[in-house]
Amino acid sequence: MPILATKLLIYATRNGLILRLVGANNERNEDIQAAYGTRKISHVKRTDDRLLDLGSTSHVICITRREQVAQIQGRAIYAVRDVTLIPLTSQSEAEKAIGAAQKGLKQDRNDATAVDQTEESDVGEDEDIEEPPSTADEAKAPEAAALEPPKGPVKKTTTFAKSAVQAPGRYGRFATRWFSKGDDGANARAQQGLSAKEESAAVDDKAQPKDSTQDDKQDAATQDPKSDFQEGDRTVETDAKAPGASVETPKGKSAIESLTPRILRSARLYFSTSGFYYSYEHDLSGTLMQKSTQVSDVPLWKRFDELSFWNRHLVDPFVSAGCDELVLPLMQGFVGQRAFSITKTDDSQNDAVADAVQDPEAVLGAQATPSQTELADDGSKMHEFLLTLISRRSVKRAGLRYMRRGVDDDGDVANTVETEQVLSTMTWKSSDKAFSLIQTRGSIPMHFSQSPYSFKPTPVTFGSEATNQAAFKKHFTALSTRYRSIQVVCLIDKHGTPEVSIGELFEKHAKLLNESGGANGKPIGFEWFDFHGACKGMKFENVSILMDTLDSTLNSYGYIVKQHDRNIKQQTGVLRTNCMDCLDRTNVVQSAVAGWALQQQLSELDLNIDLKKDPKTQWFNTLWADNGDAISRQYAGTAALKGDFTRTRKRNWTGALSDFSLTLNRYYNNIFGDYFLQACIDYYLGNASATIFDDFETDMMSKDYALDMRRIRQNAIDTCVKIVLEDPNQKLIAGWTLSCPKDSNTLRTLPFEECVVLLTKAAFYFCRFDWNTEKVGSFERVDLLDIEELWTGAYITSALGPTHLDETKNVGFALRYNTRGKSVVRTNTRSLRTEDDVTDEKEAKNEPKNQKEPEKEEKRLLAFKILPPDASAAQGDSEHVSNMTETDLAKHVCSELRGVMVAAFRRDHIYGTSDPEKVPQVQEKDVVSVADAKKSTGYFESIGYGLKRLVWS
Repeated sequence: MPILATKLLIYATRNGLILRLVGANNERNEDIQAAYGTRKISHVKRTDDRLLDLGSTSHVICITRREQVAQIQGRAIYAVRDVTLIPLTSQSEAEKAIGAAQKGLKQDRNDATAVDQTEESDVGEDEDIEEPPSTADEAKAPEAAALEPPKGPVKKTTTFAKSAVQAPGRYGRFATRWFSKGDDGANARAQQGLSAKEESAAVDDKAQPKDSTQDDKQDAATQDPKSDFQEGDRTVETDAKAPGASVETPKGKSAIESLTPRILRSARLYFSTSGFYYSYEHDLSGTLMQKSTQVSDVPLWKRFDELSFWNRHLVDPFVSAGCDELVLPLMQGFVGQRAFSITKTDDSQNDAVADAVQDPEAVLGAQATPSQTELADDGSKMHEFLLTLISRRSVKRAGLRYMRRGVDDDGDVANTVETEQVLSTMTWKSSDKAFSLIQTRGSIPMHFSQSPYSFKPTPVTFGSEATNQAAFKKHFTALSTRYRSIQVVCLIDKHGTPEVSIGELFEKHAKLLNESGGANGKPIGFEWFDFHGACKGMKFENVSILMDTLDSTLNSYGYIVKQHDRNIKQQTGVLRTNCMDCLDRTNVVQSAVAGWALQQQLSELDLNIDLKKDPKTQWFNTLWADNGDAISRQYAGTAALKGDFTRTRKRNWTGALSDFSLTLNRYYNNIFGDYFLQACIDYYLGNASATIFDDFETDMMSKDYALDMRRIRQNAIDTCVKIVLEDPNQKLIAGWTLSCPKDSNTLRTLPFEECVVLLTKAAFYFCRFDWNTEKVGSFERVDLLDIEELWTGAYITSALGPTHLDETKNVGFALRYNTRGKSVVRTNTRSLRTEDDVTDEKEAKNEPKNQKEPEKEEKRLLAFKILPPDASAAQGDSEHVSNMTETDLAKHVCSELRGVMVAAFRRDHIYGTSDPEKVPQVQEKDVVSVADAKKSTGYFESIGYGLKRLVWS
């Protein structure tokens, strides 16, 4: 099995950047070359990397700072603290970046030495990167100094900078390097992130990264390749231009090319500060108790659970090239450890927690010299333990608060987190019992959304009951397959808040699922605990009421017990907890359940502690509070609310005021920062193509790419066919999903809505569809013989932003027809009917009917804009619309429509002739031109858009 490299040397050659790897036994492996300006990866004589395809250039992203936060079974667990980028634009630019990085790393080491002269240096002797070898001498390239891996725990002040470029050997198997495509040579220096000014903006690793608008003044410093790194736990500045720079797309450039600097700085910020963890030997993705302690011959990435493999898309080129030694999986979430000891007392109901260690450095040190049992000063026996907490965020429906809510069509919900609490001895001996409890959290498994523009937004559900129930069942079936039995704990409010309605739907669908056989044949438990109602007046201790209710279920599910490398006891079910965001209330309850489990597990070892009253158990509360803060930052951008109670088991007004401040911070993030970051996350994970940045630049917002819009639109066409084409003789020729003005008989009435159009041999049907209920709201029937004019061309609906003004992407068609005195619009209340239908009903009941004047002939206008063809839907159409451009699709629809009109004219001999030339021709002219759009764009509309760009750019 290929072993992950322990050393890495990066140097620039004429043809590309060389990554020289050295195995664990100091055996040379092949070199790998990343060619300049392409995504081509090749093996060369001699030679972790990720490819982020941004266009014509690439960047190698190297971890330049890490921190060892835990040790599991003697295997180190690291947190990513900082990354840096090396451009693949040219040899000269790569050399500049490497040289600047080395200079910064040298300064970084000197700063660390100045803090503590007695601390062992984390790098070797100063060594400048030598001149890159010529092509002929590549095999003789100089190698960075190799140091042995540290034998003790890595101190918190230790940097990982040298590991990336100069001397990584000391820190174990370094294989965590990304490739990402980036900007051109002119911007290469601006993307290095090597300035002292940038690093002076660093924040503590538990602090929320500052908003990108604060970085505007750092451009000049970023341009200097000679500037140095400064010490800091985590850096918020990234390797690109300041985010406040204009995102106006230069003529001839795509949105992704224009936004590349911002995408790169987002990548550095995201991977440096968003809680990413890795291990060279231990599989972090699976529950510890389900993993064998035996060394596997299967490469780590192949064993890694895809639900937790956050860089899987980025490492795909290396997977395809068979470079297993380079593919190091990253997990997002939280990893924390506490070491504690318990003194056994014979004359007391509870044993005493004699000592506890919280600092990661001290915890690692305690594991270096463990003693499972020893005598305390009074002669009593002391037992030493290790508590490890691992939270794994799922890559499915991944993203940020309000950007990702509820469930998708595959049953995946937002903010899914699996949390495992492991109790073990310090030595991790297989003969000692180890315990594991697994809990999970996730958004309410319903199709719903919430606006980020309100402090307490009302959940808005969408989709029919059948659609929601299908996704609901998929979600719980997947959970049941993974965890067996499921107990839902819903913590949302029951009274007086907008949450009530979605809570009632949640409970309703749970009952429907159980009535239909449950998940995998097992009913799910559902407990609705009104957290705010029960804990009103800051009485959070009332969570004990819920714990009493769950007691029998928790005891029934149990937890995993492992001994001699086998499970002697299984966990037979899992608690699935949620509030609205699966953050604050959820963490309080999960920590209470974890405390119950810890006390139960210790009792099996004949030890008893009191987590509620013993002040020496405060370490347990802080561990869970740190976990809650980490998950909250990754989803909501701030630390968790109610953290004071989680840490102290007490609630006071100071904590309430702190929560209010955090709420304001979340509100700011939701409005001004999350849209772009969500687009980047979707792109990093491979959920969306580069067009996602076109969408963002258009409206400064990002779409929910987890929803299969083509399937939803296809279902809409099917529904319209069933409801609108009631006559079996009306055979569908073709149907399409399009966009249209909010009001009929107009060209530009905002906002535009999606609609369905159907074409039969006799008529053209324009259907307004209610996407929330998946029902036909109304439709307008147009006889083909009544169409008098048809044209297609540019359809500019907004003059705000370059994407809106692109005449190749904003295309549509319009038609004008004569009503000839007929009712044209039918509205669906319970069933589709016209005003004439209502009159006939009243006449049958002998009710007075409204006197109505005969309708006069009028000419009406219908206009339609083409949706992006790759996400559009069509039915009965022999052409593949997804392969067309917007212009081609508009012409195609008009051609189909005119073709059917010609057939109708021939059939009915209109005008006394069957000559198709009498049929209105498809004219090519603008539906709404750029000039007209600019004239109709209001002053306040422009001001509003300008403010968005100012803040979000």
